[in-house]
Parts: sequence; structure tokens; C-alpha cells
Amino acid sequence: MDVIRLNDMIFYGYHGVTAAEKETGRRFEVDCELETDLAPPGQTDSLTDTVDYVAVYNRIKEIVEGKAFSLLERLAVFLADEILREFPVFKVTIRVRKVIPPIAGVIDNIEIEVVRQQPDADRILSDNKE
Repeated sequence: MDVIRLNDMIFYGYHGVTAAEKETGRRFEVDCELETDLAPPGQTDSLTDTVDYVAVYNRIKEIVEGKAFSLLERLAVFLADEILREFPVFKVTIRVRKVIPPIAGVIDNIEIEVVRQQPDADRILSDNKE
């Protein structure tokens, strides 16, 4: 399977358990790996035959900046589920990092990684045949 990667996307969001995190927010970094078939766009050179990664970026931005979750785990799973629902990908890997987390100690970030597969791969395959 082929992969499209969106790396080191940076957003400001209000995710966290503490009142301070919910009020003042934090910087979050997101990586997204999309497993899909890149053979068709490799032949046609057409955006309609691939995953529009600008649209993926915009959807991730909308979620990270527009919603608030207590847990990074929930944010990561929500992102993965939305990408699988909205885009023609077989598998998605999401990594979310909370930069300078509220921990008494020296730590750069906390990272959560989730991997999810398309529950209805036939939908993608039938879309590619049309």
C-alpha cells in the first residue's frame, strides 16, 4: 500500500484535563499517515484520483482548533475516525503531541499514536472503479 504523510502540522487547541489547559490552551503537533492506492493518480496526474491532502489538513485543523477534548487519546481517535469516514483511505495513523505538557519535570511533549483501518474497504474500491 502507498502512503501520503502530513508531518509536523502545528495547531493551537484547548485539549486537556486541567482548567488551565482548557482556558489558556496549548500547542499541538499532528502527524497523519494515509494508506491508499496511488497507482491511479500516478498514471492520470489528476487530483480527483487521489486523496486531497489540503482537504485532509483543513479537516484536521478544524477539529484540533475547533473542538475541545479532555484526553489526547480521544482527540487522536476522533481524528482517525473522521479521516476514514471522509476520505478514500484504507488505513490511517495519527500521532498527536501536546507540546510542553503540564507535568512537573523536564519533558518536551506527550505523544499519542492511533492506527485505524477502513471498516468498509469495498466503499473505497467501488469509488475507484467509477
